[in-house]
Amino acid sequence: MPDSKSELQKTRKEVNRLVKNWQTLLDAMPIMVFLVRDDFIIEYQNRCAIERFGDLQEHLCCDELRLALGNSIFTSSSTVADPPGIPGEATIQGVSVEYSVVPFESDSEKEVALLVMRDITRQKKNEKELLNFNDNIEDILKQKIVELEESQETRKRLASQINTLKHQLGYHHDADRMVGSSRALRELREMVHQVAKSDATILITGESGTGKELVANFVKALSDRDDRPFLKINCNSINDSILESDLFGYEKGAFTGAVARKKGKFEVVNGGTIFLDEIGDISPRMQASLLRVLQNGEIVRVGGTEPVKIDVRVIAATNVDLVEAVEQKRFRLDLYYRLNIININIPPLRERKEDIIELVSHFVKHYREAFKKDIDFVPQSLINRLLLHDWPGNVRELENLIQRAVLMAKGKMITEDDLLFDRSSEQDEVSSTKADMISKIGELPLKGLIAEYEADVLYQALSMYKGNVTKVAADLKIGKTALYDKMKRYGISAKEIKNEG
Repeated sequence: MPDSKSELQKTRKEVNRLVKNWQTLLDAMPIMVFLVRDDFIIEYQNRCAIERFGDLQEHLCCDELRLALGNSIFTSSSTVADPPGIPGEATIQGVSVEYSVVPFESDSEKEVALLVMRDITRQKKNEKELLNFNDNIEDILKQKIVELEESQETRKRLASQINTLKHQLGYHHDADRMVGSSRALRELREMVHQVAKSDATILITGESGTGKELVANFVKALSDRDDRPFLKINCNSINDSILESDLFGYEKGAFTGAVARKKGKFEVVNGGTIFLDEIGDISPRMQASLLRVLQNGEIVRVGGTEPVKIDVRVIAATNVDLVEAVEQKRFRLDLYYRLNIININIPPLRERKEDIIELVSHFVKHYREAFKKDIDFVPQSLINRLLLHDWPGNVRELENLIQRAVLMAKGKMITEDDLLFDRSSEQDEVSSTKADMISKIGELPLKGLIAEYEADVLYQALSMYKGNVTKVAADLKIGKTALYDKMKRYGISAKEIKNEG
């Protein structure tokens, strides 16, 4: 029978070996590690932590460190959204750090937390320098152009280099009023950069409220005609006969009241750009006149016979399906081809819901300043509700909703009562979902219907958090292992969803 004392010594030796290896491993790590008790006494520091903050073992945490811990696992009444393990950032004794806190098993009678930190001071400094560089780049480059004013050729070459540098740095042009960073919006911006310099006619398509005029403004601002006239005409808001004389002008005596020749908008804006909104609603007569402009670069004044040469870049926009309009003989095929040389299609908001959070932040900031309100918080529950809405009115509908909510808010936070959706649109969404489920009764068993609904919920939640499984699991109150099992069952890939964003 083995000697119990010998066995005990072996066990102690093994424990000491494991402890020594554990400490050696922690000391070799290039990150800072702390063990902190729930009375905020530091029980252990690894070598990296001691080199950065000094030996604080058996000392009370500093205020910054206590604040990071106090909002994590020791405070049951915490209102902080991030659960333990989610990275946070703080400045501790002048050092910028990124940290994570998790519970730690210890033989101590007190609760112990493992605090892991990474020094991001250099990263923050680089980010600040890059931000300052981007903020000041235009002023710096303009100053260089002024200094080389004596050489016209040098100015042209430098201006070209400026544009290239702006594009390479992801320069945000002042005229870019589009809010959002989804893949769809990034691709749209890239396309505008590609086509703006040409004089080709551009057709902007998309549903009502998607921001077609913002795109037109962006195209004009990036074009070589930016310093020339820019006129906007809503073709749907002007009587057809008035629209023709307004665009092309008229000769003296062309109609009652035409006491003198008058130039139209195309002549006035000669050399510049004209934006024709709602182009899909113009009459056949106007279509023929506009075709002459696009084909020959000339207009004929109302009541006149002589063509007038013009040089105007045309940007048109419509929410009408022009292909369908051509098939129904409501729109000329030859005009459609002339307009559709370059087509920029703006996706509806329901297809780029990842932009909703940025849009909400933008509109809240804008309208709290406009209405002098002290709104500083939008609950996650409201964001979730906005993400589930179908947005038939697109960005315009979202802006109107936030404008009304900020105006109606009584405190510093927008509440459920302040979000006044259009009843008909919400009912349509509910009815559509309900009808879709009812239509599948008989095709799928109850288990299949529930599985299909569950798969849709998981996909929408992962899309909302850009593939972050940890956040989805926390929101849905489900374990990560169980969530991964369900994702595997339904063929849902968090990586693919993240790449889509």
